[in-house]
Amino acid sequence: MCGMDALLRAEEIEAYHRDGVLVVRGVLTPEEVELAREGIEAVLASTGMLTQVASGIDDPGRFVEDFRRWQEIPQIEQLALHSAAPRYAAELLARWSGPDAPVRFYHDHVLVKEGGTKQRTPWHQDQPYYNVDGHGTSAWIPVDPVPLAGCLELVAGSHEGPWKMPRTFLDGKAKWFPEGTLDELPDIEADRDAFDIRAADLQPGDAIFFDFLTIHGAPGFPFQGRRRVLSLRYLAGDATHAPREWVTSPPFDELVGLIPEGAEMDDPLFPVVAG
Repeated sequence: MCGMDALLRAEEIEAYHRDGVLVVRGVLTPEEVELAREGIEAVLASTGMLTQVASGIDDPGRFVEDFRRWQEIPQIEQLALHSAAPRYAAELLARWSGPDAPVRFYHDHVLVKEGGTKQRTPWHQDQPYYNVDGHGTSAWIPVDPVPLAGCLELVAGSHEGPWKMPRTFLDGKAKWFPEGTLDELPDIEADRDAFDIRAADLQPGDAIFFDFLTIHGAPGFPFQGRRRVLSLRYLAGDATHAPREWVTSPPFDELVGLIPEGAEMDDPLFPVVAG
C-alpha cells in the first residue's frame, strides 16, 4: 500500500490513539456493503464450527455470532483484505508497525441481532479473550442503518488498560483467566455519566474502529429489521503469539507448536495487508 494517499487526517489518528475509538464514515462503498450483506447471509445460511447463539431461549429476538469464515466465504475475504478497511487499520496501527513488522488481518466476526432482541452484549475488552499480545484494531461495520440507541458503545480512554476479567456473556463465568487474577470491570451501567461513552448513528458501510483493549458493549436491538455487522480485526506489527492454557475466543488450536510463543503471527491464517 506504499505510495497511496492517506485516508485519515493526522488529528483523527491522534484522536484514535488518545481515545481508543474512532468513527469513520463510508469505509465501504455501496457495492462493498452489498458484498458484506451477501457474506453475512452466507454465514447465516451455513453455520460453522464456531457459530453460536448469544441470546437466551426466552429472548423475543435472536443474537447470532460467528467467527473465522473468511477463508470459505469469498465476499468476506475480499472485504477483509482488499477494501479500504485494512488501509484505515494500517494507518491507525502505524505507530506499532513498520516495514519489517507488517499489519496483518487477524479474523472476521459476524454479529447479527434480529429486531426485538433484548440481549445486551456485556461490557468487555477483546484482548483478554485472544491468543495475541501487542496492539490491534477492530473495524465494526454495519450493513443496516443503526440508530444511536442500538449502536455499539465504547468507553473512551479505557484502552490504556489494565486488562479486566473476561467472562462468558450469558452466565458471567471466568472461563479464561482464573478467578481473582484480573480486576473486575467497573459497573458502567450503574453510573454511566461517570464514563466517556461513545456511540453514533451509523449508516451501512460506516465503521467504528477501536483498540483491542477498549471497553465496549452494546444494547439489544428494540427496532424493526436487523442489525447485521461485519467486524474485521487487524494486528499491528508488534503483535505476537500468546498461547493460553485455555481455549481462546475465537480458538486457534492449529497454531499450537506452529508459531512459537512471542513470535510474529507469520502464517497464511494472518495475511499481510500493509507493510
